[in-house]
This record gives sequence, structure tokens and C-alpha cells, in this order.
Amino acid sequence: MRDHDISQRRACRLVGVDPKTVRRDRPPDSAEIRKEMQEIAGKRRRFGYRRIGILLERKGMIMNHKKLYRIYREEGLSVKRRRGRKRTRGTRAPMPVAACPNARWSLDFVSDSFGASRKFRILAVIDDCTRECLCLIADTSLSGARVARELSALIRVYGQPGCIVSDNGTEFTSRAILKWADENRVPWHYIDPGKPQQNAFIESFNGSLRDELLNEEIFDSLDDARRKLALWRYDYNTVRPHSSLGNQTPQQARRALEQIEGSAPGALAPDGEPEYPNPNCRLSL
Repeated sequence: MRDHDISQRRACRLVGVDPKTVRRDRPPDSAEIRKEMQEIAGKRRRFGYRRIGILLERKGMIMNHKKLYRIYREEGLSVKRRRGRKRTRGTRAPMPVAACPNARWSLDFVSDSFGASRKFRILAVIDDCTRECLCLIADTSLSGARVARELSALIRVYGQPGCIVSDNGTEFTSRAILKWADENRVPWHYIDPGKPQQNAFIESFNGSLRDELLNEEIFDSLDDARRKLALWRYDYNTVRPHSSLGNQTPQQARRALEQIEGSAPGALAPDGEPEYPNPNCRLSL
């Protein structure tokens, strides 16, 4: 290159050398400033390059703001903008194992439409142990207060759950739900944001509901959707075999587990502390 005044690429091609073996990265400039900037950013993660520059000036390291910004970007210290709302995490205790009926319920919403593209939502509640669908509530609007009323109605029928699992939807984190969980002494477990696999039981149920009913039927009205949802729920609980239950139906699985425990919970469970037929079935959170 020096003797014949040719480019590096042509010289490498002539002698059969890969340019990557010839080229060397230049050492970064201002190594001391970079090190000091890394230490400041490690302690103050939300500081931008301007504030970091002020702290560097206090230590006698003065430089042009353009060079400061270039080094700041090269070191990968850019502050990530926080987006979205702060999401609740619920109880920090590990989610209990669904070893018996009413040990754990899962909740979620499913959306569909009827008529001329009129949207409606479906509140689905299942028992994670028996896979039984406890309710499918369809309406054009389902607030947190409405969810609390439906859960109270389910408790009067099935008894009080040991734990409820849901995502961080606004309905499930509303004041009405927080107040209801506190008054009924029901632990509420919120899954981590963006991780629906932590609520796998209700996600699997939602897939079956959409595949077997919502994608197969056209709803003329909200009443028509409610009627078809009720028929499908009855078939799901009493006729449809479930592979994870040994091809039993959810109601057969519930009866079998209740017989093993020795006595079935009453149809009208008393308010307050839930009754567990077997002490080993009680879940402490």
C-alpha cells in the first residue's frame, strides 16, 4: 500500500489475505472519562448525558457537549424511556398448587362480536384442578364491580376459592376487585406482565372456547351469544372428554376428587373461611 499507492482492499486481494486479519479496531479515546462515566451511570441509572457531564465537570473532566454525547452513546448508557402504566404484582407468595377443587381459580376475558360487528366480552372463570368452567359471562361492558358481583355469586354456589389467578387487566386491578378480595379474604395472584404462560390453564381454556365455539358460530345478538355459551359450557363440563383428566369430564373429575377427600363441599357454602375436607388440602399463602 505504501510503495504502490493502492487501497487496503486491493492489496489484500492481491496477496490473498482476508481484510479482517489486517484491520484493527482503534482503541477508544478518553478511556479515563469513559470509566468515570460508567461508574456514575451505574449509580444513577436515570441520569442523562447532561447530568453526567455536570458531575464530570465537578471532577475536573471538561469536554465539548458533542463529544460527551458521542461517548455516552458509544458506551450504551442511553436512558430507556419508560412506557405504559405501573402494573400490580399482587401477592409475592408462590402460586399454590391446584391439588383439590376450589384450591385455585383462574380468570380472563375473551372478546368476540355479534350482529353488525358489535363487540362484546366474555368473562371466563375455571377451576384449575378439575378444569371445570364455572361461568361464562357475556356483556358489552364488564367492569371491576361487575366481576366482583359475579365472583360473589360463584362463591355462593361453589364455595370460596383458596386463590384467584389473573393477569394485570384494568378490571382485575380496580378498586372494586381489591376491596372485594380484602373483604372476602381471598388471596389474589397476578401473573407477571407479558407472561400469559403463568396462567396456562385459562389460556388453554380460551383456546378451546375460541376454536370450538367462537370461530364456529355467528351470533345474531347478545342473547343468542349467551344462549350458545351456556350450551357449550354445559357440554364442556359434562360431555366433552378432557385429555389432562384421563379423558374424564370436569364434573366427573370433581366428583372423583370429592369422594377421595371423603365429603363434598355443600352447594351453598357459608360465607367466610372455606371448608376443606382434608387438612392436607388447605393452602397456606
